[in-house]
Amino acid sequence: MAMDSHRHINYHLGCQPVKKSTLARCNENLSGDFYQALFYKLYQRCSNLLPGRSFRLKNKLFSIDSSIIDVSMKIFPQANYNTMKAAYKLHIGLDHDGMIPAFATVTHGKESDMSQARLFQFPKGSVVVFDRGYNDFSWHNLLTDKGISFVTRIRANALYKVLERRSCSKYDCVTSDQLIEYTGAKAKKEHLHPVRRIGYKDSETGKHYVFITNNMDWSPDTVASIYKQRWQVELFFKWIKQNLKIKSFIGNTENAVKTQIFSALCVYMLLAFIRFQSKAEYSFQKVLRLIQVNAFSKK
Repeated sequence: MAMDSHRHINYHLGCQPVKKSTLARCNENLSGDFYQALFYKLYQRCSNLLPGRSFRLKNKLFSIDSSIIDVSMKIFPQANYNTMKAAYKLHIGLDHDGMIPAFATVTHGKESDMSQARLFQFPKGSVVVFDRGYNDFSWHNLLTDKGISFVTRIRANALYKVLERRSCSKYDCVTSDQLIEYTGAKAKKEHLHPVRRIGYKDSETGKHYVFITNNMDWSPDTVASIYKQRWQVELFFKWIKQNLKIKSFIGNTENAVKTQIFSALCVYMLLAFIRFQSKAEYSFQKVLRLIQVNAFSKK
């Protein structure tokens, strides 16, 4: 789209207009693994320019989640999601220091979120926040053993006993602060560490939430604030779907899907690099618009 809108200055690149069919063949034949490797290289470059902690924690904060990307069942039968549609899934680990993805994978829509979360290697001392889709207690145990703190919401059918009740009278919104131990058969077999269970009532919406964390020192308000930060990964998915064209694909193969998604993530990382390096106060949206308008023009 950008090249079509700037045809009159494409001679700077020494190229002719690029047809959509040409892009489709490239997406189908060029390995998507190249763009995935490039994405991680770009993250390493951007991580040296990160503006600093965007949240009050001293440690790095990551949020993880996945998003379904619908595709045609007729064109992508191998990505069968249910009887109605096919889909791929984009798994992201968002680094909150610069609101940039630190981890990314693309799988079929039926792929378990946990199978990919186990592959993410978080630095020791970091904090990870996620929703109930990642409530695998053995994985929580592994995070604790690695010195990584986590915050999530407790599974509705979790079996546990209360080991200790902490005073929460000084907090207006906190309904409970407990140290608990899981009592299910699988939990006993895997010797899970005790965790904190915190009841919290949102003063704005009136909704009641129950969080669990392996950090014993944070205040309940801090735990609730960390979980609230998880919404940033949802905003990230919304932004790239609206601005970087990953709802429809140029090419009819799985490789084309992976190539286009990781190309979009690479574009996002390049925008972040420009934004961090220039120390501009612009949003990602404004940086993108400036580049689209001024592509191939010297300013």
